[in-house]
Amino acid sequence: MSTGKLRILFLTYQGDMAGSTNSIAYLARGLAERGHHVSIGIRKESLLWKLLEGTKVNRVAMTFKGKFDLANWRQIRDVVREQKIQLINPQSSHDRYTSIFANWRYKLGVKIVHTRRQMPMSLGGPLQLYLYNKKTDGVVAVGGEVKKGLVKLGIRDSHIKVIHNGTPKEKYEGLDSDYIAALRARFEISADDFVMGCVSRPKNQEQIFEALKLIDRPVKVIFCGLKKEEPFVSHMAEFKTDHQIYFEGNIPGDKVLNYFKVFDIKILASTMEGLSQSLLEAMALGVPVTATAFAGNLDLIRDGENGLFFNDGDIEKIASNIERLRDDKALRESLKAQGLITAYETYSIENTISHYEAYFAGLIGQ
Repeated sequence: MSTGKLRILFLTYQGDMAGSTNSIAYLARGLAERGHHVSIGIRKESLLWKLLEGTKVNRVAMTFKGKFDLANWRQIRDVVREQKIQLINPQSSHDRYTSIFANWRYKLGVKIVHTRRQMPMSLGGPLQLYLYNKKTDGVVAVGGEVKKGLVKLGIRDSHIKVIHNGTPKEKYEGLDSDYIAALRARFEISADDFVMGCVSRPKNQEQIFEALKLIDRPVKVIFCGLKKEEPFVSHMAEFKTDHQIYFEGNIPGDKVLNYFKVFDIKILASTMEGLSQSLLEAMALGVPVTATAFAGNLDLIRDGENGLFFNDGDIEKIASNIERLRDDKALRESLKAQGLITAYETYSIENTISHYEAYFAGLIGQ
């Protein structure tokens, strides 16, 4: 594809938690490496700031104190004018508000394309519907299921472009073998242990605890993103089997990938995912996955080929999938092989970069 040089400002206040969207760093860097002028407004202390150090991306330190943070509006105004920005791509609802308001207040005249990363539960009333349909130039949905949800809530079908999240190979090249060995020692993982991992903020993990009550052989479960608190403690008191449960709380973004290397399987019970980065990360690291047949998981997983599904609330199926994956090594190896293809070919970050490049160029008219 041949385009002129695009001048893009990405905005995001996220990027530091387990399962978060720091893939935006690889998208921004990829576009910059293709010769486009890319700026990104982020917190200076964030992991994203570090990930973009030494790249061709122009990092802009910003404040994020709410929709009506006038300092943030002025920061957006200044970078748009100084860098001659043509298009702003806000990566969250918070950033969508600030970019729209700054564009209006200072008559910046830039295109605004909002990326929707999670399934929409609601749009918060007529204001949000108006902002989506009238004050953005387009909406990127990270999966087909996200687009369906947005259309159902009143966003114009023609206003939405599906561009899947992608994952880069290099993200998985710097794992810390000493850190992984220390994890195996701390969790006392032996060759006979079956270890299940969950990397997520609180999203339906109660269903996993309910399923564990039905499993009669011990399982080790490591929860990254959860603390040991109610209602999980009460569920554990009802276990009939001596499962070993570890609550790791919030894991720094530069450490969390190491945890996948001690998992035999990865489970996700969420019904909120637009396209789960943690599932993609598991696949890229050769960890078989089982997840809810809902939301963006339907984009990513082909049941029985590269992962196993269970329906939301089907506790017996969750337990059955766990036991099946524990007992069937051939299945685990098959899912692992197909998962690697899914992560590194179908959902390659290069595909994501190319699709954003073409979409942005079309909106700008290049």
